[in-house]
Amino acid sequence: MIARARAAADSDICVLVDAEVVLLPEAVTLLADLSKIDRDWVLVSMSRNVSSFPYNLAHSAMLEEIQADKWAADGSDRGLVLAWNNPGRPLLAGVVPSFLYGRGAHNRWLIHEVLSSETRLVLDASSLVLGLYPEDFIAKRGAGSSSSGGLPDGSWEHGVNRHLASVYGSYCHRPPGGHHAFSMLYEVVKHSEDYMLSKVEEPSFSNFVIGREQNTHEGFGKPWNKENNCLSDHLPSYSSENPEAADAPYSLEMLLQFVRDENRSVVLGVAGASYRDMLMSWVCRLRHLRVTNFVVCALDQETYKFAVLQGLPVFRDPTSPKNVSFDDCHFGTQCFKRVTKVKSRIVLEIIRMGYNVLLSDVDVYWFRNPVKFLYSLGPATFAAQSDEFNETGPINMPRRLNSGFYYARSDSATITTMEMVVKHAAKSNSSEQPSFYDVLCGKEGVNRLGDDRCLEPSTNLTVVFLDRDKFPNGAYKGLWERHDLRLACRNLGCFIIHNNWVNGRKKKLWRQTASGLWDYDPSSRMCLQSWGEASSSFTAAEQFHASEDTES
Repeated sequence: MIARARAAADSDICVLVDAEVVLLPEAVTLLADLSKIDRDWVLVSMSRNVSSFPYNLAHSAMLEEIQADKWAADGSDRGLVLAWNNPGRPLLAGVVPSFLYGRGAHNRWLIHEVLSSETRLVLDASSLVLGLYPEDFIAKRGAGSSSSGGLPDGSWEHGVNRHLASVYGSYCHRPPGGHHAFSMLYEVVKHSEDYMLSKVEEPSFSNFVIGREQNTHEGFGKPWNKENNCLSDHLPSYSSENPEAADAPYSLEMLLQFVRDENRSVVLGVAGASYRDMLMSWVCRLRHLRVTNFVVCALDQETYKFAVLQGLPVFRDPTSPKNVSFDDCHFGTQCFKRVTKVKSRIVLEIIRMGYNVLLSDVDVYWFRNPVKFLYSLGPATFAAQSDEFNETGPINMPRRLNSGFYYARSDSATITTMEMVVKHAAKSNSSEQPSFYDVLCGKEGVNRLGDDRCLEPSTNLTVVFLDRDKFPNGAYKGLWERHDLRLACRNLGCFIIHNNWVNGRKKKLWRQTASGLWDYDPSSRMCLQSWGEASSSFTAAEQFHASEDTES
């Protein structure tokens, strides 16, 4: 949101405010007066909390009725009003991290960083009544919210935000001694009909400022405070040599409890450093579709640290191979074979915990959320994508089960069968994919049922090969070569399309970006705002990889 505001160069003032806040006419009047100041400034104000709204906005006398000491959502970001002028200019000297919105630590961190950077006047208008925050909205936010409007301190999202605030904090902008002189801080007061600025030596909103001791979150290690690691003009490094990006203290079991949907289903993505940008495009697409029940398994420590700093629900698999190749880990390679066997082991671990799993490779592009459809197939059913490329004939032919996209339920039949798959794959010199077919459908497909199913005889688990019009693989109907792939898939009713049947990370990247199915800008590490930006983002992606290859 900050980046979008900065891009709005034709605006004079940007205002960031919760949708629940009722902005009052005085806010507009104040901003109009402040627009005359020939300096860069940022305004902060806390809204008043009201249990009912018996006021007439046309009468200014209503302001006198509101208790001056009744602040909205005390102790959280809720109810804060932020405004700043000249949005095309930097708001602060550091980098705004990928905070999880609505999970605490955003606005207060931002105010702290503006004060630290001393790039703008900070105007405290909390003594004025600029907005109202009805208490009813707080109560209606539902389960999972705390009384202060954010998630509990022990939640995963809150902890990640605390970590991001610590790691990205621009402590290097502080004056010697670690304390602000507050030379840029002014209180906005009203005298008669005029607004006046009064210099503040100590902030009245002291709880806005996240101090060094507050930024240190238990389990995350020390905050980023080395002078040479100041994040002023560049994005931080995520190399394995950077010890500051500490581990997040959350286990897989804890993450699953946080992200699962109402049917205890989770989406699992697995990625290493070589597919880090494709992982983020996948995550951006899920976020665009409002899919929140996903977790990421990082194959290496570099990807783990990167994902933590991006605010992803990530865990590190200690059993994954340590020597994952950056460019030579595509289909058929020894690296590929080792990596794929990690996925089935993780899926088995999750379904044993009582969660249904949709395993989706990060080169699978989602048009729609398929989880509810897959769940509706019922228990004792294993649904998987077919890798058959022929447009006619059976789609459950030998070795045509794709282990890069499947839905496994947490029931006894599926758990027992997945144990058989993992055991079979551990003894195989191939990837895990042939093991899926040989166990589920039998050697040469002896357990096939019709043209699109198999039945595992010892567990009575039904294997459904998904309709390729709705779940096409990378070779089906030449879809990836279509001029308008998105339109072609819309006409077919696609849920997803797999970017497989092409070897190599760079070829996958080229095909996906050239088709417009790309949702991430590696140069800024931000999700693209619209589909139309996808095709133009390839240059940035290509430059990103060129620099990575050079560094490698």
